[in-house]
Amino acid sequence: MKRDLISIADLSREQIETLFSLARRLKTDRREGLPHPYLTGKTLAMIFEKPSLRTRVTFEVGMTQLGGSVVYLAPPDIGLGTRETVPDVAQNLSRWVDIIMARTFAHHTVVELAQHATIPVINGLSDLLHPCQILADCLTLVEQRGKLDGLKVAFVGDGNNVVNSWINAASKFPFAFALACPAGYEPNAEVLARARQRGAQVTITQSVEEAVRDADAVYTDVWTSMGQEQESAIRREAFKSYQVNATVMAQAKKDALVMHCLPAHRGEEITVDVLEGPRSVVLDQSENRLHIQKAIMVWLLRQRRQSDGAQV
Repeated sequence: MKRDLISIADLSREQIETLFSLARRLKTDRREGLPHPYLTGKTLAMIFEKPSLRTRVTFEVGMTQLGGSVVYLAPPDIGLGTRETVPDVAQNLSRWVDIIMARTFAHHTVVELAQHATIPVINGLSDLLHPCQILADCLTLVEQRGKLDGLKVAFVGDGNNVVNSWINAASKFPFAFALACPAGYEPNAEVLARARQRGAQVTITQSVEEAVRDADAVYTDVWTSMGQEQESAIRREAFKSYQVNATVMAQAKKDALVMHCLPAHRGEEITVDVLEGPRSVVLDQSENRLHIQKAIMVWLLRQRRQSDGAQV
């Protein structure tokens, strides 16, 4: 039976820790110049409806470092859902390549790809979830703080796909997640309800001070994501009191980390001094996208021959 990675909610804590362990091993190998061609002869198809720097480079470079090859498919190449139906794309790619990564607008698109593909499908981002980003972020926190258990992560801004995936992660590990957002910009209600049923410690508030108080990490994202450009003026007004700056960071723990998934709009959701300050781990997050996604691909493609352990 094939396995996909569509949502962190679909993973167990043990599986996530397996990915962390494998990612750390691959990261060490990379830094020591040791080759790790675990996916020699394998091919990754990358489907992009949205442009990307980190997602494209980290998946493409990651597959190359693992000994495989990559096919990049831009929107005009497929016409996903217009020129070609999603099931047709999934079934054709399943005959040619070994694994699919899709970065889509509608979440149901990546779900439908997974349903019709006979090969593993990875959610590189959808309008609902961003699992690879949050797995990289959680790995970063483990590296910086030794564990996730008992931490408090505060997010200031929009209850978007990044927040939804943080909420899913909070249902797997006992850390507290607090979101400060204006009314009307809360996270997905179904994601939140399901995570709370599974024990997630999640606080939703309109108060930035309440959210960041005693936080171990303060996270933010752009106020206007791709596909929301027509709302940019309304969003700038709604979020003007939700900027991560020195005053906000002073309300968190003295050694609280600064996190951002990038790209950043300096002077909007975060100030330059905070984003580029000594407590910022944004580049560590960005680097870890490479290592966690390599781990995901190895885990998905080799899981039929291996157990859920970190051995490859």
